[in-house]
Amino acid sequence: MTDIAETRPHIDVRLVPPPERHPRIFGMLNALAPGAAMLITSDHDPRPLQYHLQSNFSGLFGWEYLEQGPDVWRVAIERLNEAAASGAETGSNCGCGCGGAH
Repeated sequence: MTDIAETRPHIDVRLVPPPERHPRIFGMLNALAPGAAMLITSDHDPRPLQYHLQSNFSGLFGWEYLEQGPDVWRVAIERLNEAAASGAETGSNCGCGCGGAH
């Protein structure tokens, strides 16, 4: 049987240079169709990303922890609905002003 996680786009940010993390994550989020999800694996809690999505893209994404440390965090992020998806583009920049530096 195929694990459902294998069918979702996945980024392991532990393997991505810090300046490239946010542009890659937001590029992947922007490409998600409504109802589709992606996975993020990190060596730290990505809660700041969750807060950013909630405050800047309210109602567009769902967030589910699949694993919560202490060494590895895994999160599934789902694009929630077509109406929100058509009205908001995440772009490839996180919008926090970091320039991808965190």
